[in-house]
Amino acid sequence: MPRFKEQAVCIRMLDWSETSQIVALLTENHGKVRGIAKGSKRLSPGSIARYSGGIELLTLGQAVGLIRPSSDLANLTEWDLQQPYRHLHENLGAQRIALYAADLINALMADHDPHPNVFAALVNLLGDTNDAALLRFQWRLLEDCGYRPQIDQDAQTGGAIEPQPSYVFDPRSGGLVANGQAATNGATGPWRVRHETVEALRGNNEDKASIDRANRLLCVYARAILDRQLPTMSILLNGE
Repeated sequence: MPRFKEQAVCIRMLDWSETSQIVALLTENHGKVRGIAKGSKRLSPGSIARYSGGIELLTLGQAVGLIRPSSDLANLTEWDLQQPYRHLHENLGAQRIALYAADLINALMADHDPHPNVFAALVNLLGDTNDAALLRFQWRLLEDCGYRPQIDQDAQTGGAIEPQPSYVFDPRSGGLVANGQAATNGATGPWRVRHETVEALRGNNEDKASIDRANRLLCVYARAILDRQLPTMSILLNGE
């Protein structure tokens, strides 16, 4: 029964009973781990000592647990709160972005598939929730999960993409296409994308409006990959 002890961010949480919780954690070296924290809501001295600070959504802590091969849920035995990210409770916009990031991880990542770079990008985003950090996070998550958008060459042919005022991004092909046509129904793509937006994806444009458009592009690309819209995607797509 493998034991783990490492840094983790709580990306999902629900009450399992009056005294226990089911949580989903993004751990640094074990990837996404779902587990039961038995007694985590008890107020006894023993429970308070084992689950120091309590387990809350979008917090960073050191998690200790046992992964059981016969069960989809690990047994989370200890939690030491290290970073509560209090600004997420004071800034609604930052909180919504963080919730979207957690939602996207939960939807795209398989359990027990280590992605330390995604973990680092999430911790960076939670610490400084801004549009540029969100763009880096989305890019890293898509890349590590095997969905890196092709923006340096034609996603269909592998040929060169010449600089131009706008491009066509085809989600089915996984990136820019030289001879594509933008669809009249923008929900499913392909989409017309500005040159400035592509440069923001490449890290060559720090203009806020371009970064906003790049974030929305990666959001709808993730939606196409999942073939469904996550509830938190409206945060980016509709400005909610």
